[in-house]
Amino acid sequence: MENTPHKGQYRWMIYRDDKEWVGAVLEFNIVIVGDDRDIVSHELQEAALGYIESARKIKGFRPRVVNPTLNQASDPELERLWEDAYEARIKRTPFPSNIFDFGARNLALV
Repeated sequence: MENTPHKGQYRWMIYRDDKEWVGAVLEFNIVIVGDDRDIVSHELQEAALGYIESARKIKGFRPRVVNPTLNQASDPELERLWEDAYEARIKRTPFPSNIFDFGARNLALV
């Protein structure tokens, strides 16, 4: 399903990369890096919300202009990491050790 400003979903995750915490929203190519995972998590959700609100404010453009900003190709490494975590959740096996949390959020509820 293609994301629009009012429907679809975005995938996110918080993980450890060496000594830093990284938060990523895959479809929007948003990445937040920091020393405190709670701050990274909060800033990531704020960035995603701001991104979606900005897309909703764009008026006068056709959907083919706006929608691609909500459907960007994600970094292959981040895609693999998210898929590994998702597969672990489905199989009820431990997450990859560097992942703190991950999930998907519905754009209609933002």
